[in-house]
Amino acid sequence: MLRDVTAVRYVTPLRSGGSVPAVVEADDLGTYVVKFTASAQGHKALVAEVIVGELARALGLRFPELVLVHFDPAIAADEPHQEVRELHGASAGVNLGMDHLPGAADLTPEIARVFPVDPLEAGRIVWLDALTVNVDRTVHSSNLMVWPTFGTAAPHLWLIDHGAALVFHHRWDTTAPGKKYDFRHHALGHYGPDVRAADAELAPRVTGELLRGIVAEVPDAWLAEDAGFATPDDVRAAYVDYLLARVRLSAHWLPTDFPSREQLAAEEALRAARSQAGRPAWLKQVPDLHGKPAAAQDWSVHLG
Repeated sequence: MLRDVTAVRYVTPLRSGGSVPAVVEADDLGTYVVKFTASAQGHKALVAEVIVGELARALGLRFPELVLVHFDPAIAADEPHQEVRELHGASAGVNLGMDHLPGAADLTPEIARVFPVDPLEAGRIVWLDALTVNVDRTVHSSNLMVWPTFGTAAPHLWLIDHGAALVFHHRWDTTAPGKKYDFRHHALGHYGPDVRAADAELAPRVTGELLRGIVAEVPDAWLAEDAGFATPDDVRAAYVDYLLARVRLSAHWLPTDFPSREQLAAEEALRAARSQAGRPAWLKQVPDLHGKPAAAQDWSVHLG
């Protein structure tokens, strides 16, 4: 089961995402990134975080520990932004925390050019995302962190942020568990992910027993908003049934068609050219900050 901790010190909000999570210190001496129950994404984002994150951990992928964080808005009373204080006030009680990875770096396209990823590891991550329909791990928003693992010299990939996964649960579309989604622009696509080997390794491990244990960790209150079900346990059973049906149909949705680095670069150049073409003349001298990334650090020095 997910451990319960109590937030004792509010460190800082993280405004890079729409959910405005916060870094807090807890009574177990740990530091966590907290996603609040009253955020715009709603409870289903937290449900997806728990199910996909715990499934990733169960399959041996690197994902920070999740905890249930009891949060008293009084500890963040000095937060200067009213909207953030209102979010805290509406989130009193149990929220979701993820172990903070201090000093971790986003896997940006610049870092990805020099950071090595084994094709089987890439395949496992792509396979998990395809199984859970995680549409938010792209070349532009990887939701992957590069972080050292204690006892080793080299940093590793860590998965974060699965709130956009399990898209079927927003309208409970369970009619097509074998539906194929477009993962051509997955953040790890250019590493040549061996998704067939990952499927052979991981699919047999996704059992009903494993899934039932994972969904049992989701608090009842986060499942209560599904009006189409009589009880939270009925919602849990629906997640188990859908994911079991999907894993059995992996041959239908297994993504294998990934563009190369060169194709990605050509697509990006074309997109940037179209963006410039649509600008008025007086704006064409202003750099397209979205079309051309800022100069990257020489990460080869750090990644050795």
